[in-house]
Amino acid sequence: MAQYEEVNVRGYGEFCNAVSQRKGKDIFVYFSGDKDGQGRSWCPDCVKAEPMVRGEMSHLPEGSVFIYCQVGERAYWKDPSNDFKKTLKLSGVPTLLRYGTPQKLVEDECFKSELVRMMFTED
Repeated sequence: MAQYEEVNVRGYGEFCNAVSQRKGKDIFVYFSGDKDGQGRSWCPDCVKAEPMVRGEMSHLPEGSVFIYCQVGERAYWKDPSNDFKKTLKLSGVPTLLRYGTPQKLVEDECFKSELVRMMFTED
């Protein structure tokens, strides 16, 4: 039994719902480009980072929440006025963030398992 809850969402609305249903919990979010029917994301860095992030998930704090969020198709992501960029101030995918804190890893920082582990284990 995992000590954390994993939630898979797609799009900004689903993301907001998932977060609001889990108020008060320690929430980590991994943002990735959408995957196709074969499970491949249009974002090559997301494909490369996901196994690194997943490999460190055993270090997630007890009772925390891990949200895997697909941000949409490439065209939507490229639009500077999309909600992820405008409201959450995301600058790139993949991004791993600790929700409600300034802590985040962006793009190739997500390839570094030691940085991911530090984020999961720091208070």
